[in-house]
Amino acid sequence: MSCQLPTSELVCQLSVAVISLERMTSQTTIDTTGSGGGTPAAPSDATPGKGLRGHPWLTLITVAVGVMMVALDGTIVAIANPAIQKDLGATFAEVQWITNGYFLALAVSLITAGKLGDRFGHRQTFLIGVVGFAAASGAIGLSDSIAFVVIFRVLQGLFGALLMPAALGLLRATFPAEKLNMAIGIWGMVIGASTAGGPILGGVLVEHVNWQSVFFINVPVGVLAVVLGVWILLDHRAENAPRSFDILGIALLSTSVFCLVWALIKAPPSEWGWGDAKTLAFLGVSVLGFALFAFWETKVKEPLIPLALFRSVALSAGVVLMVLMAIAFMGGLFFVTFYLQNVHGMSPIDAGLHLLPLTGMMIVGSPLAGAMITKFGPRVPLAGGMALTAIAMYGMSTLETDTGSGLMSLWFALLGLGLAPVMVGATEVIVGNAPMELSGVAGGLQQAAMQIGGSLGTAVLGAVMASKVNSDLADNWTKAGLPPLTPEQEHQASEAVQVGVPPVAPGTPDAVAAKITGVAHDTFISGMSAASLVAAGVAVVAVLVAFLTKRGENAGAGAGAAHI
Repeated sequence: MSCQLPTSELVCQLSVAVISLERMTSQTTIDTTGSGGGTPAAPSDATPGKGLRGHPWLTLITVAVGVMMVALDGTIVAIANPAIQKDLGATFAEVQWITNGYFLALAVSLITAGKLGDRFGHRQTFLIGVVGFAAASGAIGLSDSIAFVVIFRVLQGLFGALLMPAALGLLRATFPAEKLNMAIGIWGMVIGASTAGGPILGGVLVEHVNWQSVFFINVPVGVLAVVLGVWILLDHRAENAPRSFDILGIALLSTSVFCLVWALIKAPPSEWGWGDAKTLAFLGVSVLGFALFAFWETKVKEPLIPLALFRSVALSAGVVLMVLMAIAFMGGLFFVTFYLQNVHGMSPIDAGLHLLPLTGMMIVGSPLAGAMITKFGPRVPLAGGMALTAIAMYGMSTLETDTGSGLMSLWFALLGLGLAPVMVGATEVIVGNAPMELSGVAGGLQQAAMQIGGSLGTAVLGAVMASKVNSDLADNWTKAGLPPLTPEQEHQASEAVQVGVPPVAPGTPDAVAAKITGVAHDTFISGMSAASLVAAGVAVVAVLVAFLTKRGENAGAGAGAAHI
């Protein structure tokens, strides 16, 4: 079977597939405003209160199955990259595009995808996203060249962007206000568990099957999500849903986000560097693009993102909080995987298992956080969660080369417990403070904030790590009595040490190799400690931002209240 299917033909076939599935069952659309506008309600046997269509908890299960694919692919593929590189004969730069292409497509498209859901309905957008994501995954598994892997990874990102905001839009429209936080809590639990479980599942599949299985596994999951979606999901349309597209706004925003994320990807010292003209140029274009986008949005009749949204201090604080949380979490956790594998010598599977306390606390904490936020409001749980995150990141700054599993597990568990209320609460604050007709855009904002925050955290904390390693390595090397390095050798050694790898050349005597390993690990630990302290500082700032949030003003009862 050839995987050289033109993009336009692939999209066409995906659309036909969804339309065919739609014809298998009646489609129901209801006006979420209750004003009688929009599409008339369907017959009584399909409306909320009777049958399974539109049932809130079944809707949650359905969207969770789809979202699980996207969250899992954010981390599971990293384990498969070495096997892909070896099997397809790819260069390191080409393998980087397997991750960067997916991430860029996802980050650039999220808000626009949310707008598509608001315009055409979140049910249809979700189904197309699921079918497209599963089909692109299968195509990657059938690919015999790195070029096709990267192309279909970009398609995965685009279809994933359709799926994620639509899932939030469906939850917002289906659940009444008093149950929404619990639903978002479970939704966040699925994302957290899938993200953290990716390395474990990926390690098992790559080790015992092959790298293609990492992508093929999405196909049956996608089929299940589509079957459930056609059977369960109810399409809710707001009366004031947008009727046109802000094409120039989409172009300006997409270009600005692309330039920002690309600059952050290339900014680390191992790539361009922060002071490089190319990095500064992309950042400059991004800033200019965002300024032009903001100006244009005040002029167009139906803007992509009505700037009036940000008059809500709570919504704006929720977006900022999501960015800060992602900086502290994703940026700080980025080095932990290197610490476990390259300093402690764990296999990818063992490293994933050592992160289970983090996953477990997110699984347990997310629904509990939803219940707390429903009862007490978001401010105290959000502030408390970021305070726990700050403490956990400070604790991770104290890790040493010989730290035991018990102490590591304590800090990982505390981090998961702190993140749970933030994932739930910030999402509810953003989506709940947006009008119903903009719930997709709000969901896109939430996801884009997390993606940009994660990229920013990795870049900024990576720069902190690199700076600390560069300043300490030469002195530590000299104190260990090792032979002096040339500037080129020192540069290469620094790059290796930044990921915890001892720069031991083949044939090095064991005694010398042991000294080099000790220097490399000690220097890496000092860099990770500095990066973790910066992440802790970011979390402290987020504690203050959390006090600006409040319960969603527009989270009125959804259409599915009668089911609960």
